[in-house]
Amino acid sequence: MRFSLVIKGTDFTSVAVIARLQSVWMRPFVVALFGLTVTLGLCLDVVAQANSSSSQIATVESAPPKSPGGDTRYRIGAGDVLSIIVRKAPELSGPARVDQRGMIRIPMIKEDVLAACHTESELAAQIANLYLVYKNNPSVEVFVTEFQSRPVAVIGAVNAAGQFRLQRQVRLNELLTFAGGPSTAAGRVIHLIHTGSSIVCANNGSEAPAPRAYQGLEILKLNDTINGKEEANPFVQPGDIVQLPEADQVFVIGHVVQPRAIVLKDKIITVSWAIAMAGGAASDGKEDGIRIIREMENGGKQEILVDLKAIRKQKAQDVVLVPNDIVEVGRSTGKTILNILQGAVPGAISQGVIRVIP
Repeated sequence: MRFSLVIKGTDFTSVAVIARLQSVWMRPFVVALFGLTVTLGLCLDVVAQANSSSSQIATVESAPPKSPGGDTRYRIGAGDVLSIIVRKAPELSGPARVDQRGMIRIPMIKEDVLAACHTESELAAQIANLYLVYKNNPSVEVFVTEFQSRPVAVIGAVNAAGQFRLQRQVRLNELLTFAGGPSTAAGRVIHLIHTGSSIVCANNGSEAPAPRAYQGLEILKLNDTINGKEEANPFVQPGDIVQLPEADQVFVIGHVVQPRAIVLKDKIITVSWAIAMAGGAASDGKEDGIRIIREMENGGKQEILVDLKAIRKQKAQDVVLVPNDIVEVGRSTGKTILNILQGAVPGAISQGVIRVIP
């Protein structure tokens, strides 16, 4: 006989069944979550790449453009003496002078080598390239030992006129500082004379003529040059002569305290001011009989009479002086006689016998 036992109670589901049911129910959610994660990751990557690209573009746009004319290194020229050093090859090393064509001769190289308008490092690289035929990876160095190719002169109304040899590119206002700056007699302009006597290199190293005229005369305003304005402050070129003409002058002579020449610069000088700068009229000066002798364009002379007393009382116009005017203060006869008497009386008294009156 077989017995069967039936146990009734609450429903019971095994762990395996639960796991199977959960896996079936969670699968769509997991797939959806995975897709969302992948999509979000791709979006973040795209945003990061976009930010990186925009950052790179901003950096490029904000970076200042490189100017081909911004290289101010010294460029070799005719007359310079070079020292060429080839490492581990003393037979190839030694001095070399640049000839007037800008060429040099180096050992084992048949053709002349162009040195002019190259920097030291550029010429060293060129020589190293020529020696590749004879040496494996040659190391070459070039130094300028004597700077002879860039002479410039500063003359005229400066405190330390002289000749200078440039070892780098120098602007005009810097050169003036080496010459001690303008003197008190300097005028309003600078004469920049380009002789064109040396090889002129463009700023990029070629021997092409530069944009400015390198033969002839340039007239620049002194104040603009000192203030560093671009149009009045060029780089000085080999062979240039910088001349500072003396300013126009007027001359005060005659019976004044200190006869002198007065420099005309930017200020207007009148006859009363000129006499005051000369210390005023002397004790025997005739203030109502001042003459201005003026040169005319036709070569003649004009005489202008001025009454200084009337100018002081604002009864006459103060005359503005022009270059090369001569202001002459005449002698007053009455003042002269009075001065003679005033000088003679003390002398006569001192020479007489002193007596006591009882």
